[in-house]
Amino acid sequence: MQNTKSSQFGKKRENTQMGTIEKMYGKDFGGRNDKELWDYLKDIGYKSLSELLRNG
Repeated sequence: MQNTKSSQFGKKRENTQMGTIEKMYGKDFGGRNDKELWDYLKDIGYKSLSELLRNG
């Protein structure tokens, strides 16, 4: 198993709240803090957390 930051992206559960993601990565993505990651990604047209972190 890789021990890189990118391998950690895949481990984030889709129901993790955006507030947790924003705190974890020190970024403000402009969404509601209580919205689940999967719902937020669908709303903005991204397929993964890594895509959000690259482009967000």
